[in-house]
Amino acid sequence: MFAVVRTGGKQYRVAAGDKIAVEKLAGDAGDTITLGDVLLAGEGEKMEDAGKVTVSAEIIAQAKSEKVTVFKKRRRHNYRRKNGHRQQMTLLRIVAVGDSKAETKAAPKKEAAPKADDSADKAAPASKPAAKKAAPKKEAAPAKSGTHETETGKKAPAKKAAPKKAAAKTEDKK
Repeated sequence: MFAVVRTGGKQYRVAAGDKIAVEKLAGDAGDTITLGDVLLAGEGEKMEDAGKVTVSAEIIAQAKSEKVTVFKKRRRHNYRRKNGHRQQMTLLRIVAVGDSKAETKAAPKKEAAPKADDSADKAAPASKPAAKKAAPKKEAAPAKSGTHETETGKKAPAKKAAPKKAAAKTEDKK
């Protein structure tokens, strides 16, 4: 069975098992969501009532799409602007496309499985050894040129450059 779903201002034709990238949706990886705006549904050439069909999807990851370069230029005006943009997106795996009655029965079973995984994840960090101790601090880097540190740790004032001789410049010009 397939369905045409609208999300993020775009339409996607999906079937069970498909992976799609859509505009960012709320949720973490592993969460199950329902795409509610179904425009069309069917199987083969036979169409069904889209109002009764629900689409269930699992979030694979939250990511960024490829970079888009925005370049503006006005010729003969020395005007150039270059910007980049990476759109936030959500990767989805379509779990099921079907009637809302069948979907509501199947959804709680799938949600119960991740809860068991979460408890296993929480138990694993507890069995790990204690956090690593911080590495010893390195000595301070040498001071920048122009500053001098005394033995007490206070900085001495920087040496001033000798004033240039004005007489030498006037002789060169003649």
